[in-house]
Amino acid sequence: MAEAAFVYETEIATTPQRLWTALTTGSLTRAYWFDRRIESDWLVGSAVTFYDGTSDRITDTGVVLESVPPRRLVYSFRYEDGPVTELDRPYTRVTFEIEPLDGGKVRLRLVHDQFASPDDVAGWEAGWTPILANLQAFLEGDKLPATAPPTPASA
Repeated sequence: MAEAAFVYETEIATTPQRLWTALTTGSLTRAYWFDRRIESDWLVGSAVTFYDGTSDRITDTGVVLESVPPRRLVYSFRYEDGPVTELDRPYTRVTFEIEPLDGGKVRLRLVHDQFASPDDVAGWEAGWTPILANLQAFLEGDKLPATAPPTPASA
């Protein structure tokens, strides 16, 4: 049986470096990730920490598993915003693959996998889809949609 995963692919009118910078710069992630600030030095083995806006409240954590700028970024990921333990929500894996295309575009492929249950995919799809649509709009200079995704606990 194939492992449950959320996979999202899109073409974005940008460069690999601009997309990489948007994915790895906390002041930029706030613009399209519903005010989440993501901080890391993006070296393999380093912590990845997601903060709620300008506060120091941690919403998600992970560890960099692979980092090949500006082509591939992989990190473990766990939703931390609420009373949970590692047994309640084990780490999952997020992979960003960036492929340059002709015409000033890139293909972004996101794979979020290693879920505890196949039932978890739908909740993460509801979260990732607007984030990635916002990322594309941000990089292409379009107005960002205003709809925030549901939290994993309510998804």
